Amino acid sequence: MFTHKTVNRNENGQAALETAIILIAFIVVSSIFAFTILSAGSSSTEKGKEAIAAGMQSVQSSMSVKGAVIAKANATKDAVDTVVFTLALVSGGSPIDLKAAAADRKVIIGYRDGAVIENNLDWTVTFIGKNNGDALLENGELAEITVTIPTGKLVENQNFTLEVKPPTGAVLIVTRTTPPAIAAVMELN
Repeated sequence: MFTHKTVNRNENGQAALETAIILIAFIVVSSIFAFTILSAGSSSTEKGKEAIAAGMQSVQSSMSVKGAVIAKANATKDAVDTVVFTLALVSGGSPIDLKAAAADRKVIIGYRDGAVIENNLDWTVTFIGKNNGDALLENGELAEITVTIPTGKLVENQNFTLEVKPPTGAVLIVTRTTPPAIAAVMELN
């Protein structure tokens, strides 16, 4: 028969069982930790994808100025009345609606200089060269934009900026300086 001393003398199996329980606890805790890190990683990856998509949308709608920026003086030749420039889409850009009627206007053009900031200037558009007849600026098309400058705001030797703001995409900034003498028609630098 077994005595109480012989049963308690061999505890090797019990130590192995305790070690196995501790090992399983570590595995469960590390699995939970790994799942948390992977979840956070996939969440940040998703946010990164959203940021890249927003950036691509911004770039795809960008326009650029093609050619010279021309200023036309008023009748007395003491200030600039209008500024004319040609727009085109950058390569691979999305079409931009250039309806110039104030009620339908999607593109806003703003003016600023050292003393004045005005948004939503009056402007007109004339498509030159290839155009499919709609008001969308598309790849391969050129649109001549004529911006009406606020009366008496743009005189000789004056720096100014026009901001062409499409509904989506990057703002096109056109910064120029008027020449020392106002003439009927001037190319701006």
